[in-house]
Formats: sequence, C-alpha cells, structure tokens
Amino acid sequence: MRSKPRARLEEALVEIKRVIAGQDEMLERVLVCLVAGGHLLIEGVPGLAKTLTIKTTAAVLGGSFKRIQFTPDLVPSDLVGTRVYRPDQGGFETDLGPVFCNFLLADEINRAPAKVQSALLEVMQEHQVTIGHDTHVVPDPFLVMATQNPIESEGTYPLPEAQVDRFMLKVLVGYPERDEELTVVNRSLDDPVEVRRVLELEELLQLQQAVKSVYVDPGLVSYAVSLAAATREPESFGLDDVKGLVAYGASPRGPIAIVHACRALALVHGRDYVIPADIRALAKDALRHRLVLTYQALAEERTADDVLDAVLAAVPQPRLELGRPAAA
Repeated sequence: MRSKPRARLEEALVEIKRVIAGQDEMLERVLVCLVAGGHLLIEGVPGLAKTLTIKTTAAVLGGSFKRIQFTPDLVPSDLVGTRVYRPDQGGFETDLGPVFCNFLLADEINRAPAKVQSALLEVMQEHQVTIGHDTHVVPDPFLVMATQNPIESEGTYPLPEAQVDRFMLKVLVGYPERDEELTVVNRSLDDPVEVRRVLELEELLQLQQAVKSVYVDPGLVSYAVSLAAATREPESFGLDDVKGLVAYGASPRGPIAIVHACRALALVHGRDYVIPADIRALAKDALRHRLVLTYQALAEERTADDVLDAVLAAVPQPRLELGRPAAA
C-alpha cells in the first residue's frame, strides 16, 4: 500500500526536477506540506527559483492556481474579494478574490502591510472567507505557498507572529552548488520545459488521507513536545546560555506541525511509521518561524537556527525498538 503513494510522489518530484535544478531539500519540503495539508513559507534571496518551484508544483498537480504579487499598495479586498453594487440589478454582489483556488502563491508576502497580511489569517486557518455577512468556503485542497526576501528592508513589513504561526514549515533556501548552477545556466539556453500533469487533485486528497495512517510512536510525540518546551523554558533543559536569546518560545502549533510534517515525510520516503531522524530533519523548519528573539540575540547576530541547534543538542533523542516482536 505504501509503495504506490511513494511512487506517485516520486513521479511528481521527477517532473518538477525537469524544471528545477538542485534544491532537493526545498522540493522535499514542498511535497511534505502538500501531503500534510499545511502552508509553506520559503525564504531566500532573489533568483533561487522560489516562485518557479511553486508554479511548477501547481502545474504538475493540476487544480486551480492563483498568484498574488504583494505590494505596499494592496488592500485586503484585493485578496479575499469585496461586495460591489450593481446598478442594473439594484443590489450588491460579491466578487470573490484570488484566494479562492487550490494553490495560492503569495509572492514576496513581506512587501504588503500587516493589514493585508492579516487578511489571510482566516482563510489559512479556517479555509473560509467572511465578506460582509456571508461566509465563503475555499476549494479543497487549499494551500498557501509564500515567498519572502530576507535581504531587503526598504518597502517590506515583518510578518505578524499570528500569521507566521499558521505556516506549517518555513524553509530557508541557499545558493545552489556549482554543478547545480551550471545546470540552471545551461537550461536557460533552451526553450522552457513544458511540464505535464502527474497528479490529479483526487489523488492528492487520497495521499492526504493516507498520511493519517502513518504511525507515530508516543515517545516521538513526547520528543516533539520537549523540543518546543525547551524553547520556552531553556533553563529546565540546561540551556542557560539560550535563555537570554528567546523572548517567546514556540507555540503549541510547533510540535503539532512537527508531528504532522513527519508523517508526511515518512510517506514520501515510503514508510508507514515515523523515526527520530524525521523529527530532527524537520524540527528547525517547523519551529524557526515560531520563535521571537530578544534584542540581545539580535545584537549578538544570533538566529533562531542557532537557538534550535542548541535545543536539538540538549534534548535527548528517544530510543525506539522498531520491529520488536510482539509478546506471546
């Protein structure tokens, strides 16, 4: 049963890689969020194929796709829609915004003010939008995949903590290796690749259901909770040096995101159970955007990843006896 989901996901990944060279970790995280049904935030400098990755993924999966280029002059109705008066009908009519799609690309999301960013809160959490007195449900599945540029401060706005907490994972994208960059440049000399649709929406929904049967040992759930707790009470885990760096630790959505993302990662790897390595692989992606650092951390140029590296080193990893024979 597990081989078929893995084969279908690998087929989709191969099709995406016809366009995207390298960035294997980012592409894997995209699949994880798709299968787990969580939103994804990708951060990296310009030119690293963040937008192209999301557009290509949407093309491979089918379904409706919309792109919103966030700018400082956007207003909330540009995203969710508004009520418009129709003189010929003598009444108001609701014009739904671009969020009513299966895959929404929020490009350079940190270029819009907080009022616009907050307009996404309801639809990201509840999969619905309230316009006037009416509530409108977005299509299923619905995923927000956002990009942001970390190196510019002119015309950008920090994302509200309440919004970044809605993203299951935040992935940091770095520069490609030399061989990968050579492939990118060589591909630019040819005509763009026409990707084919590999997965239908119905298959994606089936994968999202299949991930719910992936087994998570209670010890691993406890491990995920301990990682989050260590960001809130570092002194309880012997992390006195970290205490002054974190103003607010990860919310309960942190360990929830870890566990659900790890189930999806196990399915991508063809397993029906989660292992400790899955949690260690995804812990930073699930927690880094949920930490609020202190001014001391900013002054010392310490990052959330620095804190999480210390947390992962301090919190003991559980030992599981996988494949243990059942008692007679």
